[in-house]
Amino acid sequence: MGLLDSSKKYPMTMPDGTVIKQTVHLKEVINHPRIHVGEFTYYHNFDILEDYASFLAPYLFPLSKDSLIIGKFVQIAHGVRFITSSANHKTSGFSTYPFTTFMLTSQTTSEDITAMFEESKNKGDIVIGNDVWMGMDATIMPGVKIGDGAIIGAKSVVTKDVAPYTIVGGNPATVIKKRFDDYTIKVLLDIRWWNWSIEEIEKNIEIITGNDLDALLAIKE
Repeated sequence: MGLLDSSKKYPMTMPDGTVIKQTVHLKEVINHPRIHVGEFTYYHNFDILEDYASFLAPYLFPLSKDSLIIGKFVQIAHGVRFITSSANHKTSGFSTYPFTTFMLTSQTTSEDITAMFEESKNKGDIVIGNDVWMGMDATIMPGVKIGDGAIIGAKSVVTKDVAPYTIVGGNPATVIKKRFDDYTIKVLLDIRWWNWSIEEIEKNIEIITGNDLDALLAIKE
């Protein structure tokens, strides 16, 4: 029987049986209509949180026009935040102050509230690919797409799309380097090991985490 189990809320158990409750499989702790998380994606926070959805994406609401989509096997460190379009203020007028937010009354209708979400410009979904590593306190801004296998440096503010298997860092985040040459990246994107059966993944962990491309290709031949 394999040890990897995406249905576990807490995926990390020490040899003495201690369960590390600061690390969670996100899909097991988030139930939000605008957040979609793939299997084996985990998040680690130094504290045990009561509401992971509102911490990770504090401005994403059921009435928001955009979504947060996270792939499989994503590794999310403490303090990472996703800033979605609902955080934006209307900028076409002289003032950006959200007056209507603080003027709700018993006469405010659901249509009025829905209209408030129309005021901010929707930059589209935040989409995180598979096997992405996101460093501590990184911030992902509205509409950003991060490709498979990318690495986001700690405390980075990502304002633009990140290509697959690319390392970025800084504020605003800029490209540091590609992780591999173009041919290797193409092969990895074709193989998409994260879509293999969990039995096949467990059997080939050393190859998946190694750097022998021929050995990886041989698995699928």
